[in-house]
Amino acid sequence: MTYPADRKYTKEHEWIRVNGETGEIGITDYAQQQLGDVVYVELPEVGRTIAAGESFGSIESVKAVSELFAPMSGEVVAVNEELKNHPEVVNTDPHGTWMIKVKLASPTDSGGLLDALQYQSHLG
Repeated sequence: MTYPADRKYTKEHEWIRVNGETGEIGITDYAQQQLGDVVYVELPEVGRTIAAGESFGSIESVKAVSELFAPMSGEVVAVNEELKNHPEVVNTDPHGTWMIKVKLASPTDSGGLLDALQYQSHLG
């Protein structure tokens, strides 16, 4: 698996693609493989402020429930409503499926996030 170079990654297997002052957040292919078949995604309300490293929701599969962690801080401006009825798209297209969009508090501060190569080497 090659991870897209246009985004940053967390060690908890989320990705963020920054576009100006906004970031789209989703989970990596590795994460969806570990989870197995995703059956439910719980996401925050629009307007909620999230802090980097904080849980913003959860993802449930036939195997487990896992928390979702924010790669960067900001205010939730959009939630992918399609995931309520079709959570399985996370399995089929993890890097093409954003979960939330965030107006970033500090768009240039990607702090401890990994680029695609660092993330792949983190996976071993």
